[in-house]
Parts: sequence; C-alpha cells; structure tokens
Amino acid sequence: KCQANEISLKLKCNCLSSAIFEENAVRDDEVFQLAISDLSLNDDILQSEKITHSIKLVEVNNPFQAVQEACELMTQGILALVTSTGCASASALQSLTDAMHIPHVYVQRSGEGSPRTTCQLNPSPDGQRYTLAARPPVRLNDVMLTLVGELRWQKFIVFYDNEYDIRGLQGFLDQTSRQGLDVSLQRVDRNISKVFSNLFNTMRTEELNRYRDTLRRAILLLSPRGAQVFIQQAVETNLASKDSHWVFVNEEISDTEIMELAHSALGRMTVIRQIFPLWRDSSVRCMRNNHRISSLLCDPQEGYLQSLEVSNLYLYDSVLALANAFQRKLVDRKWHSMASLNCIKKSTKPWNGGWSMLENIQMGHITGLTGTMDFKANGSNSHVQFEILGTSFSETFGKDVKRLATWDSVHGLNGSLKESRIENGMQGVTVKVVTLLEDPFVMVAENILGQPKRYKGFSIDVLDALAKILGFKYEIYQLINKRADLAMSAITITPERESVVDFSKRYMDYSVGILLKKPEEKINIFSLFAPFDLAVWGCIAAAIPVVGVLIFLLSRMQSLRTQNPPVPHQQPANQASNSLHSAIWIVYGAFVQQGGDSVVSSVALRIVMGSWWLFTLIVCSSYTANLAAYLTVSRMDTTVRTFQDLSRQMDVSYGTVRDSAVYDYFKNKGTNPLEQDSTFAELWRTISKNNGHDYSVSSPSEGIRKVVLHLHGIGMFTVVPT
Repeated sequence: KCQANEISLKLKCNCLSSAIFEENAVRDDEVFQLAISDLSLNDDILQSEKITHSIKLVEVNNPFQAVQEACELMTQGILALVTSTGCASASALQSLTDAMHIPHVYVQRSGEGSPRTTCQLNPSPDGQRYTLAARPPVRLNDVMLTLVGELRWQKFIVFYDNEYDIRGLQGFLDQTSRQGLDVSLQRVDRNISKVFSNLFNTMRTEELNRYRDTLRRAILLLSPRGAQVFIQQAVETNLASKDSHWVFVNEEISDTEIMELAHSALGRMTVIRQIFPLWRDSSVRCMRNNHRISSLLCDPQEGYLQSLEVSNLYLYDSVLALANAFQRKLVDRKWHSMASLNCIKKSTKPWNGGWSMLENIQMGHITGLTGTMDFKANGSNSHVQFEILGTSFSETFGKDVKRLATWDSVHGLNGSLKESRIENGMQGVTVKVVTLLEDPFVMVAENILGQPKRYKGFSIDVLDALAKILGFKYEIYQLINKRADLAMSAITITPERESVVDFSKRYMDYSVGILLKKPEEKINIFSLFAPFDLAVWGCIAAAIPVVGVLIFLLSRMQSLRTQNPPVPHQQPANQASNSLHSAIWIVYGAFVQQGGDSVVSSVALRIVMGSWWLFTLIVCSSYTANLAAYLTVSRMDTTVRTFQDLSRQMDVSYGTVRDSAVYDYFKNKGTNPLEQDSTFAELWRTISKNNGHDYSVSSPSEGIRKVVLHLHGIGMFTVVPT
C-alpha cells in the first residue's frame, strides 16, 4: 500500500507545526528536512529556538487516515498544518482545519505525472476558510487558449490519460465552443500500443486517413513518459506526418524529458511548462530575505534540483512562510499558546488563536524557490509563470528546443507563437511552370484563337493564390529545353511519400476501383415475352382453349335443357357461344381484357367465367409489373465485384498504372511473405508480368483506352486514386 509521511516541527517556544505528505512524493520529506536545516542555520529567523521534527506514514488517497493522524497531532497542540496531498485528502483536511480553526497551508500534487486540475475544496460553514493554497490555481486552460489563438488552429484533438480529471477542461471547451473551434477529445489508456492496434482493427482505410489528418494538430495532456510513448507509436504506425504539430502541456517536465520528446516527435513540438525566476548571481540566488538556501536547491547545475517536482519547491517555500509568520508573532509579542484539541469530543472548542495566526501568515511576503509567495484574501497564491518552448532546426545542432514565449497571470503572453510567413520576396519575377493535364486539377479552359492557352483547376487555383501572396507571375509552357522553375501535378498521398515530401491539403478522396468495358446491348424482338418464363406462357396458351371448350360444353348443355319448339327463321339468343370457335374467342377476349358479346345466364357458366376473369386479372397485373421492371431497370451483370473475384477469373487480363500508389500497394501485399490472403499474390503475378509491361500501363488515359478498345487482351483496369 502507498503510504504518506507525517512530519512535525517542535520549537522551544512551544510552536509546533505538522506536515502530511504522500509517499509517492519521494522528495517531500527530503526537502522538508532541508528547509528545517536551512532554518536552523539562519540567525535571523527563530534564532533562539531549536527545531526538531518527526515523520509518520499514512496511505495515499485515504482521507479517513489523514484526518485521524491530523487529529492525533492536534491533541499535542499545533500552530499550523502543512500538507502536500491529492484532492481527496486535502478536502477532508480542509473541513477539519476549518472546524478546529487551525491554519492549513496546502500544496496540491498531481497524480502519476499527469497535468494538474483544480481541486474543488468545500466551503466553510461560517465563511472563514483556514486553508491557504501555496500552489497557484491551475491556469493551463488560459495558456492553451492563448496558444491556439496565436497558432490560428480551427480544428484539433486533445488527448488525456486516465489520471487526468476531464472536468478540468470544461472551461477550455466552453471558450473554444464560443469561438467556433472544432475540438475532439480522446482518452489514452495505459496500454498505448493497444490504443493504436484498436484503431487499425476498427477503422477502414478512409477513416484512418481522416484520423491521420486529425493528428496533424494535437494537444497532449499526458505524463512525459506517456506522451513520448504515444508519439513514438504514432510515428511507427505512420499516423504522424512531417507537418504534425504536437503541443505537450504539463506543469512538471524536466529539460531531459523535453529533449527526449522533441527527438521522438515527427514534425513540430511545442511544450508548455511552469518556470520560476532564477537570479544569475549565485550569491543572490541562494540568499532570499536574509535566508540562506541550501546550494542543492538554488544551484541550477545541481542534479538534485533538476530531479525535484514543482510541489517540492512550493513545500520549501511554505515552511519558510510559516517560519517568518512565527518570527513576526514572537517579535510582536502576540504569541498564542497552543491548546490541546480533541476531534472526537463534541465539547471541544476551536483554537481561539487560529484566525490571528492565519492573518499573520497572509500578511507575510517572501521570495523563495518559486519566486514571490503571498496569499490573497481568498487564500490563493496568484504568482505563476509559464514558458512555451518549441523545436527548431539548424545545420549545426540539428533538432533543438528554444524558448518561444512566456506567459504570466499579470501580463499574459510575452512573445509570439505565430508561424513565420514567407515575405513577398518574388515581386516581379516570372516563373516558368510545367504541369500535367488531369481533371479536375489541371484542365484546359476555353481559349481564344491567337492568345496563349489558359488553364483551370484546383492546382491552378493554388498557383494563383501563391502568385498573389508572393507577388510573382507565371506562365505555363511546354517543356522543350528541359528547364523549368516549378513543376505542378496531382499525386496520391501515401505514408511513404509523406515521410519525405510536404503535401498540400488533399483536395479529393478516391477509392480504388475496377474499370470494365460495358457489354454491348443486344436488341431482342422477343423481349415482350421476358416477364414470364416459357412454362408460364405454355400454361396460358393451354388454358385458353381448355376454358373455351369448357364454356362451349356448358353452353351447349344449357341450350339443350331449355330448348323450346323451334320457331322458323329465329336465331337462338346465345348462338354466339354455341360454337367452339366463338367460345374460344370469348375466352381470349376476356384474357386480353377486351370483353365479349356473349350472354352468360346459367350459374355454371358464371362460375367458370368469374374464375377465368379473376385468373386473367392476376396474370395481367403480374405481367404489367414484371414488364415495367424489366424495361426500366438496366443492370450490368458482371462476375467481378471484388479483388477476390478478379483474381479467380481467367477470361480477362487486368493491370494498373506502373509505379503508382496502387501498383506499389499490390507489390507490397503480393510480395509480403506474412500476408495470409493469397489474393494479392495472384493479382501481383498478373500485374507484374514482364516487369509490368504486358498488362500495366504508364498513365490512366492509356489504361482507359486499352479497356475501351480491348487492346492486348486487357479488359479490366484498376483505377488509381488521386
């Protein structure tokens, strides 16, 4: 279990101050002892008193045990309590000291090296807060807002680890939302390599490209070690590019860690950290307010000083501030004797000298390791300063880190973070440009006879913008003498190319496709019979005479049963249906929905004709629907839809553009011995036949022409994305 240290100061004048630290702060007890040692050697502060101290251990983030140990110290009688803990223990101790009226000087710690967030302390019941925050409030959000504004970022992503309290970003997110900035948040787990492996397992290629574009502007709220591993993983997985800009934000990071971060990062690195003013004169640097500081803590060349955390420095100054307050009490002869306090008994009254001692501490003003320390009426120490470091490049030193600006709570930003812009140094220069015609990047515009050719497209728009910014003129001409000032063309962005070439922002996202020649449509005069199968047509053709014969027989039987003595020269009323051909004609007329002239009077005939009409209605409706679908839906039936289909078929040859991104992709996948899918190996064998000269082409236009004309047996062409 993690444990914390508890240290007590015992003075001859019965002034006793106690301190509670957490064990993960390995330097707290050492710095505390150095502070006591320096005070013992000081002839101006508590010179007649002998200082002793004791150390106890408590668990980290255990508010109950911290309060229990503080109560035990109060039974001995204390004047003040100094703590360097996390927020949970600090909140519990603050409630205790407010109830007992014991001055509480609190130094906030950040957990596991992550950036610090503001501790939300409890309000005092009587409005009198006895807790003084030696460490200034968290101002990282203000510095980040200033930096984002100076860099003119419109879209970026913020990474934070498990130890960081995301509630600390609420104010920052509110401000960026009001400014219309697009901010994304992503938590980084302890297993950083797993984070990147999950990206490749869950994202498609297009999504990875968009995520890679998002990583070009990133803020890292991580520990120094976590940030270094994160950037290394991004570089190794080709998710980082040379135009990436990483902003690492943490109050506590050493010079060594900064150099390690800068050398591991691909692209630009900016670091925000807290700094403290140092005097150049060593004699002045180690002497503050007639108080001599140990050289271990005031000499920048000492390795011990470099290993200290920010909280250690504030702890030293807190001890110095208390000692000065005790000294003023003794000089003014306003000393309040310590009372034994019992936290458990309800009848225990608070210390009546607590508020006087608190005011004496607040009136103090010292200059220590962290610079000026004094406390406002709300109990906070507002003096804080940050420096903003950035990477630079030179032929002599290579990649280096230099200070770009500083930021403090009074003056704000001192310096400029804006990226250097190219000045208009090409005024009046005419540049000769060569390019390639490729829609929609470079296209021939409408030209007037006798005038130079005009061009349009995305790349031409970029060239016009550059010419306007830099002040040069240009002319696009044909490369005859093999000399040109500028070459402009669209090219596919790949991780390998981006590692050595700076690309502009991409204009379009394409995916790889397969181009096939559309089969010629053949006119079929029997297409009207397509909606039904041949068997259906046979059944319909057989049903017409069968139903016709049935109607003829029923009509004949009806006429025989109802026959009266014939009247000379008189035709029967239903003579039209008494003949076989007339009955079949009636059935056919009903089938084509044209009706008939017969009179159906018997029940049997009506049942047969009603059934036939229902059958006719269903058949005609089905035929109409199928015919409409057949005539309106034109779908090319192809057996090739995926790369697997392409590799399995042997009827048509295929290829792509030689030395293109797709060509290299097939080569890498097809020649990779670890590739489990044999599809790409089969594709590469066909594409690379005769070094790619048999089926692959030199340009997309040539590939399209071969597919259309079916030259050299090439019937399919893999389109290259741009």
